Amino acid sequence: MPTYPIASYTKSARLFALYQSLPRSETDAVSLTELMQNYGNDPDNYTNERKNLENDLIGLNQVFNDIFYSDALIRVPAWGKNISGKMARFYIESSFSIDVINEQTVFFWEMLDKYTANYLPLSFKQEITDKLTQLRRQDKDKFHQSRLGQWQDHLITLSSIVQAPTLDSEVIGSIHQALLQSRQLQICYHNKWEGQASQRVVYPKGLIFIDNMIYLTGFNPVNDHVDDDVLLEEHRNFAVNRITEVVVINKPIPDWVGRDIFTLDSLQKLGKLEFGKNIEINLVLKVQKYACQHLYERPLAIDQQITIIDDTWNQVSATVANTTRLQDWLVSMSQLSVVIEPLELKTVILERLESGMQLYNRN
Repeated sequence: MPTYPIASYTKSARLFALYQSLPRSETDAVSLTELMQNYGNDPDNYTNERKNLENDLIGLNQVFNDIFYSDALIRVPAWGKNISGKMARFYIESSFSIDVINEQTVFFWEMLDKYTANYLPLSFKQEITDKLTQLRRQDKDKFHQSRLGQWQDHLITLSSIVQAPTLDSEVIGSIHQALLQSRQLQICYHNKWEGQASQRVVYPKGLIFIDNMIYLTGFNPVNDHVDDDVLLEEHRNFAVNRITEVVVINKPIPDWVGRDIFTLDSLQKLGKLEFGKNIEINLVLKVQKYACQHLYERPLAIDQQITIIDDTWNQVSATVANTTRLQDWLVSMSQLSVVIEPLELKTVILERLESGMQLYNRN
């Protein structure tokens, strides 16, 4: 709040001080009388100062409209409506900000909006969209005249085949709090193969984004041990959309959770962040030549090698993790590729394809 009465400032300073003093929600909206407590304290000049306050509120509203293209300063009853016999109350829309906008900021939000459209839940996507709307509204003319303002006309996102699941914003907020404060979590988790949710305590480590799913990764409560492998046995991943309730426990997570072996990068290299055996294998595929083209553009691994067999087939070899996602991709390739090595993986893919054929043959 201002140190001196706002009425003693210059006009521009008064408007900025008013902006700082006004509440950010309708429930906290204040009247002229309440604002006067900080605006002016000269009892001999109260009437004039109150009139100046009214004019400054009108002026601040005009600034928001002219510069930021925003109706952020809200009066109840609304601006322009007769308030005779009523007590007007004022507040600033909570989402409004006078942050400086630059092309880098706009570019970041534009790319995030387009790139994450098929991967983030609708609630998260809406927050990004709202932020973009706010940015454009604050500097509308300048934005639309810039190269980035024209760039948005050349971007489009196509819908994902399978949409992202619905997430509870309170659950996400509690997970976020626990991770930043290194606190334990009590979660109510509903396994998809069980009828009822179970309650458990977790030492949270981080969040994993896989396609359009988000997982909480962490550890079951266990005492410290000299053997890291014993602790790794207590590592777990939880689909966030199946966490129905979360309570942040006011207890720090044990120091051992912060060891180098348990960083997210290390857990990924150990194959703990995906489903499946998650062990590295030397994958060898026989891939139809035209279907192999996208592997030149998006290789399976940095050591991928492609050799020509004949006019129809290429051979692809790469060191990859044997995950469920890899198996799903190989099944999706169906008649376009054949697993040559390892034989165990070849057997798994063949069984899945044969199982699928049986389903189709029954109908």
